[in-house]
Amino acid sequence: MADKPAPRPGHFLPGGEGHNSPADGEPQRGSTPLAAPTPRLSGDAPDAAPVLRGSRIESKRTTLTGSRLGPPPPDDPAAAAYQAVFHPEPIPFVPKKRSKITVAAIVVVGLLITGGGIALATQLLSSYDDLVANPMGTPSVRPSNGAAVPAGKPKPDAEVVRQNPFYTAGKLPAVKCQEPAYRPTSKENVYSYYQALIACMDKAWKPIVTKAGFEFRSPRLIVFDEGDETACGFQKDVSSYCQDDQGGSVTMPWQDLMDEYPKNKALARVQMAESMGFVYGAHLQNLVGIFEASGNLRDTAANKAGQLEQDRRAALQASCFSAVFFGAAKASFPLRGELLRQWTLLIQHGGDEHAEDKVRNNGSGKSLALWMNQGFASTNPGTCNTFVASSAKVS
Repeated sequence: MADKPAPRPGHFLPGGEGHNSPADGEPQRGSTPLAAPTPRLSGDAPDAAPVLRGSRIESKRTTLTGSRLGPPPPDDPAAAAYQAVFHPEPIPFVPKKRSKITVAAIVVVGLLITGGGIALATQLLSSYDDLVANPMGTPSVRPSNGAAVPAGKPKPDAEVVRQNPFYTAGKLPAVKCQEPAYRPTSKENVYSYYQALIACMDKAWKPIVTKAGFEFRSPRLIVFDEGDETACGFQKDVSSYCQDDQGGSVTMPWQDLMDEYPKNKALARVQMAESMGFVYGAHLQNLVGIFEASGNLRDTAANKAGQLEQDRRAALQASCFSAVFFGAAKASFPLRGELLRQWTLLIQHGGDEHAEDKVRNNGSGKSLALWMNQGFASTNPGTCNTFVASSAKVS
């Protein structure tokens, strides 16, 4: 019997050839090595690539007797690999930025065609990150020992929604904002329409938000295919707004608009404008702290009826903010003629009583008309304080 060659280094270690070696001809489990990228070397290629053995990277340069020479000289192409392993450059410490929970709350608005009528269905879902600071609170300071402490007392949620500085920032000036010319005949057109409308809303609302003492951010726009997963979750054919790491996202459908537009062009155009107006109203609530505070109040409501009333106050206010914008833009945005008629029908049939699920979370048609007409006529967000209104006005 021929003598077997002497075992190689690591022969009897776990995974080595002498550890539970399989019979001749049998495949070895786990025999494929784990490879790491090797740094590219400048100049001529070495005779052979550096070899990884255990925790060492060695060059294949040897003496005539096979003994190792140790670290390769500086001019050897393998020197870079050797240097990277045994004498690496120090890696600076970069603290990770803690990300907020992706979805803190979702507001959904959609137009449903039911029995020849048009129902505007909205839903408010709350799940808040208790690590997110109250936007109405004062900033924190960091003392010399590194511990963060509040610089002042945070404002209660009830005060944030009822006495917000946004209400006293003044009227929205007249807005020169024409209806975007893009028609819903393709996904690209729908995206361009919403992009143009958001830009106009940003320009109109930014001075009011900053005057009230808040930082302004434009919402991120996402136009999705039905069933896509977005920042606001898996989407159906409804428009939605949610808090996220980007500061707020509006997610908008497009496929049903293409089906609706050939049948009723005026309705499709009004639907696009009002859907964006509503979710942008929720974005304004987010910027000034009302969005989160309202959700916190909802979570502490004594019963389901109290939760639904809090939902209605928030949804009706978002609709009122939408109407404030279109009231300020009435000279340039053509809500007249057939568009005005479809707009009126949309409001009349947008109450909870027309929703398929009959959940009373957005307000009755009467309440919706009250707040939208009030916002449109006044062009002042201060008239949209649904949180101090009687229960009868947010039914």
